[in-house]
Amino acid sequence: MKISLIHFLSTDKLRLPGLLFQPDEKQTRKAVIYLHGCGSSSVFYSPKINKLAAAITHLGMAFFPFNNRGAHYVKTLNRITRKNNVEMVVKELYGTSYEKIKECIFDIDGAVSFLRFKGFNTFHLIGESTGANKIVVYDYYSKNSPFASYTLICPGDDTGLYFEKLGKTLFLKIIEQSKSMIQDGHGLDFVPNSIGLDYPFSYQSCYDVLNPNGDYNIFPFNDALNDLKLGTKALFKEFRKISRPTHVVLGSNDEYCYDKADSCMNLLKKNVDYNEKFYFELIDGADHGFEHHEQKLVQTVSRWISQS
Repeated sequence: MKISLIHFLSTDKLRLPGLLFQPDEKQTRKAVIYLHGCGSSSVFYSPKINKLAAAITHLGMAFFPFNNRGAHYVKTLNRITRKNNVEMVVKELYGTSYEKIKECIFDIDGAVSFLRFKGFNTFHLIGESTGANKIVVYDYYSKNSPFASYTLICPGDDTGLYFEKLGKTLFLKIIEQSKSMIQDGHGLDFVPNSIGLDYPFSYQSCYDVLNPNGDYNIFPFNDALNDLKLGTKALFKEFRKISRPTHVVLGSNDEYCYDKADSCMNLLKKNVDYNEKFYFELIDGADHGFEHHEQKLVQTVSRWISQS
């Protein structure tokens, strides 16, 4: 297969890097885009990327994993602007510490625009962990999704996990504190380490992740399993409205499913309107990262895409 290092612009003009894998034997007009998770994630560090690339290019399709604005904890990205017909570069801080999930729309649309420019016209979208959440957010807000299918790998309930980690009192306190700091113009300041969050979070990203009524709270497993009633938003509201054929994959030992991966999967099955549009798969023995089960994951994902 042929591999190219790519830089492209999101629709709000951030320069993002990616890898374009293409089949050797023929020109294809079909492409599969991949969205990574949060934290220290990067498509350049994941061994799964090469395995997915080999399987997808074997199907005669291109594979385009890219680092979105949420890659790494903190990362300086270049925003490209023009002034008096001269290109200007403005450096801005992004990464998990600053990202708001709805911004994924700019990144995904930018990737599609780049691939269209390269001659591709049929698209599939894979998202892993937070990347799965981003797919649902993207689909919910997009008037006409360009994708033929979605693959959601180990979708995450960060809101519920932080509720579990922090306890109700501290959880609600941090939400209110973050909201107040944003209103006072300090949304980019960091939440103190003493709070005990897993990552260094700005107040704006902290509020985005913890707010039970926000865009990030796509898969509220903890809330649904334990009737927590954390917010007023209907549970699985966005997931119920997903518009494209969707493959959902979970590991039976996913450490972020409260030791109840099968129950989490059943919740997803109960919260769809058209079952024939969905394919749900639980991979026995696999954890959140599918360590030692990568080949099984790659096989099931590539099979779904080949049939979509």
